Amino acid sequence: MHWQDLSTLDRLDHVDALSAERPVMIFKHSTRCSISKAALNRLERNWSGEDAARHPAFLLDLLAHRAVSNAVAERYQVRHESPQVLVIRDGRCTYSATHTAITYADVLEALGA
Repeated sequence: MHWQDLSTLDRLDHVDALSAERPVMIFKHSTRCSISKAALNRLERNWSGEDAARHPAFLLDLLAHRAVSNAVAERYQVRHESPQVLVIRDGRCTYSATHTAITYADVLEALGA
């Protein structure tokens, strides 16, 4: 799986711009959390090359980039959780899942695959 880095507010602005063209996925990851690691692994095991070509995917290390994580919560009006997957369309969060509710099938459905 090819993750794009989400580590700055400029990159968050890029997510919004890109989401005007097609849905974008953000994965908020805590590198210290085994549940987060498991959810990330589930997505990475199933994500295909076709998925990558159709759906931009951004990875946010929320421990290293707390200000960006806070901006995500504020901008998209979602409660901060970890792990958390968001689908962004036209600059708005249209889907959010956390913890064990993060599944490949549900994320793809939310992306409109």
